[in-house]
Amino acid sequence: MNAVVDATGPFAGARWPNRFHTLGPDFFTLLPPQGMPDPYWVAWSPECARLLGLPGQRPADEAMLQALAGNLVAPGMQPLASVYSGHQFGVWAGQLGDGRAHLLGEIDTPAGPMELQLKGAGLTPYSRMGDGRAVLRSSVREFLCSEAMAGLGIPTTRALSITGSRLPVRREEVETAAVVLRVAPTFIRFGHFEHFAHTADDPEALRRLADFVIDTQYPQCRDEAQPYVALLRTVAERTASLMADWQAVGFCHGVMNTDNMSILGLTIDYGPFGFLDAFVPGHVCNHSDQQGRYAYVRQPNVAFWNLHALAQGLMPLIGDSEAALAALDVYKTAFPDAAMARMRAKLGLATRDDGDHRLIEDLFALMAKDATDYTIAFRRLSTFDTAAGARNDAVRDLFVDREAFDAWAVRYRDRLAAEGSVDAERALRMNRVNPKYILRNHLAEVAIRDARNGDFAEVERLRDLLARPFDEQPDRSAYADFPPDWAQQIEVSCSS
Repeated sequence: MNAVVDATGPFAGARWPNRFHTLGPDFFTLLPPQGMPDPYWVAWSPECARLLGLPGQRPADEAMLQALAGNLVAPGMQPLASVYSGHQFGVWAGQLGDGRAHLLGEIDTPAGPMELQLKGAGLTPYSRMGDGRAVLRSSVREFLCSEAMAGLGIPTTRALSITGSRLPVRREEVETAAVVLRVAPTFIRFGHFEHFAHTADDPEALRRLADFVIDTQYPQCRDEAQPYVALLRTVAERTASLMADWQAVGFCHGVMNTDNMSILGLTIDYGPFGFLDAFVPGHVCNHSDQQGRYAYVRQPNVAFWNLHALAQGLMPLIGDSEAALAALDVYKTAFPDAAMARMRAKLGLATRDDGDHRLIEDLFALMAKDATDYTIAFRRLSTFDTAAGARNDAVRDLFVDREAFDAWAVRYRDRLAAEGSVDAERALRMNRVNPKYILRNHLAEVAIRDARNGDFAEVERLRDLLARPFDEQPDRSAYADFPPDWAQQIEVSCSS
């Protein structure tokens, strides 16, 4: 039953292992997506398609459109919505679950087994007060950022497509419905473990879940003396690496609840996210986060807090609190080491020096004082001329306090000279880690406005642009400009 091969139709010839289904009915509710009337294509990712072993070109057949809109269940698919719990904004929320997501199943791909999930395909038993739908606005944002993060080399769920419909959906105003097809090796979250540790009737369910994750995702943990401790430690390491990635590119998630934390260390659940424009460490991208819990500067500590919640969920299996704490302690060194490595790379430093931390922190202090554009500053820093007397106006002019920058630049020049840095070689290295293009809110907003009018060309242009964020792409350099003044008025919230 778990190895259906469909000779025709959507995903023809595919094998569907559907391993998550083997966990049993305590973990999910089997139900088909509700679909949408008269669906149409909004967007398609050739890169994600090729990851799945599909042709890069958007399919012309009606059956694939209907399947990705939730109107057709193809052979091999076994749609379900999974149950989990979690902490939301630091408060235990109890049972949650896939309130607007349907896992279609797991498919074998050239990249290994991948789960396919529709987001926005209707009510589930876990929708609570929601309607189970996603709107075009939020779907465009999720699709673009999923693929943009992949282009940046940051671990993430992927997005294959957006399908739209004229079906009305009420948020702050009446909008139209859309469905995103999301892709990941697994969509299991920290909250799955919290659920089965705290609320499940079956005490063995937690063990089945942990064993499933180890066997399917982290088989190396099985060989250790304490496999569940090894699982916690591995997740802590991956989460630390992910946080370093986010901070390095100025990405703000917006809703780092434990039910939005991937057990694989992937960026997951793109809602009120944002990339920094001006470098404001306390920037809060989520208009709903009135306490600023998920501010940019707090993300690494929030991730550590969430890992403690995961550890509590695993404690019935680990049993030894000291062993669990030791596994968590890995984060305390893994994150700062990873963050420092990324920052050295952003500055083009090929060696380590005891003064690097101070050099980096002082640059951040200058950027914060003058609200310097984060992405532009680091991209321009690749042009830094180490010749004596060079003014480096392209970077210097980003700062109001130019004398303070000049003093920092002397230290930076001396540091580069100490390791024999060659300007041209360093510039190439820096431009491989400092993106020229990011998904700024105003760029997404323009694409959304066009899409609402039935024009999806800008969505496609942004997708293609952000697939190669480190390339110069000189014909598209306007996308790398400073944000317009009206961008400051954009607000994103938990409905975004």
